[in-house]
Amino acid sequence: MDSQMAASLNSQSNASTDAAQIVLKVPFVIGVAGGTASGKTTVCNMIISQLQNQRVVLISQEAFYHPLTAEQLEKVHEHNFDHPDAFNTELLLSCLEELKHGRGINIPNYDFKLHRSVEPARVVNPSDVIILDGILILHDPRIRDLMNMKIFVDSDSDVRLARRIRRDTVERNRNILNVLDQYAKHVKPGFEDFIRPTKKYADVIIPRGADNDVAIDLIVQHIRTKLGQHDLCKIYSNVFVIQSTFQIRGMHTLVRNAKTTKHDFVFYADRLIRLVVEHGLGHLPFTEKQIITPTGSVYSGVVFCKRLCGVSIIRSGESMENALRACCKGIKIGKILIHGEGKSGRQLIYEKLPSDIASRHVLLLDPVLASGNSAVKAISVLLSKGVPESNIVFLNLISAPEGLHTVCNKYPRLKIVTSEIDTTLNKDLHVIPGMGEFGDRYFGTGSRVTSS
Repeated sequence: MDSQMAASLNSQSNASTDAAQIVLKVPFVIGVAGGTASGKTTVCNMIISQLQNQRVVLISQEAFYHPLTAEQLEKVHEHNFDHPDAFNTELLLSCLEELKHGRGINIPNYDFKLHRSVEPARVVNPSDVIILDGILILHDPRIRDLMNMKIFVDSDSDVRLARRIRRDTVERNRNILNVLDQYAKHVKPGFEDFIRPTKKYADVIIPRGADNDVAIDLIVQHIRTKLGQHDLCKIYSNVFVIQSTFQIRGMHTLVRNAKTTKHDFVFYADRLIRLVVEHGLGHLPFTEKQIITPTGSVYSGVVFCKRLCGVSIIRSGESMENALRACCKGIKIGKILIHGEGKSGRQLIYEKLPSDIASRHVLLLDPVLASGNSAVKAISVLLSKGVPESNIVFLNLISAPEGLHTVCNKYPRLKIVTSEIDTTLNKDLHVIPGMGEFGDRYFGTGSRVTSS
């Protein structure tokens, strides 16, 4: 290697390292909404107490109330604090953008007795996790788009009213009659008109608020899992996890359950595979194209790359072939068989690939990425056939962090698309929590095939 090439590689390596460090500053943002006195802040504090190994900051939407004018102060009991216009959403959005880019901010210190911000402002430094707490924190789509997880705390209206009375009379020195009048005029209508409708945007709804210890424990576990996925996606920009929904979580619950029948396992595994394949196809290059619709109108669309083929890693990867054929009519599919040698060695036993594979984009199929050793061997076979690394998209249902590290460190220019990132590998190199030997469960045979 000459000095010019070495300098070029060192420059690329340093640039990649610098980029990774910049990406690492992007925080995980959690929004917690709900009616007044529903227990949002208590839920937030309970979550924070269990995320002790993370830098966590709590930001309340109440800090961003618009200050009241002298005229508004004279009629403060008529002011609607439960309307979206009561908040300086533009300032909140600006603060979040700064934090997302790794810069510290000053947020207002709102005084509920003076109804304005007072000095000193609160200094908030960049953090790993940002928790946003507020009655209307899910109302503005621009704020929602910055969130990685959205929670709605749902408590009984009578309980919320009792808490509101206690809080406003004790902490904010207000008259109980004024509190009840404000509740009837603004708080209750505001909940029905603006707050309750945002429940549909939540990823998780907590019934009974902070009293629901089981729900909060499950949410913390889920946050830890998502944080693990988020960290890996920050480290490796070529790793893509399809957005989690209750449907996807439900299907994972079924395919991971050891008691699920073979028929149900195949049915729900096929549904998950189809989602992963569709998502993977979205990473192919495309060209813009205009067409004429039956109404005679012009539609500006796209046409995806047609030079495409699939390659399944035998045997589990063959379970993904039907979904690929259903999405790509007439697609060519090759096969690679890798044999395990101990815990790290892998030997190529068989390969049958399209003769022109070097000129195609390749969707590499294997439902489980465990240690990554079989995947690395399969990818090396594709590269030896002339397939550019950047033309490979590796599709799987679940991935272990160890496998992602192995594959991404060796092949940083390919893409990996998965539906969930699991916790770890055990001493036998099985994914934990995992879903068992995928090929055996899918094809109904005995255990004899290694994971990739």
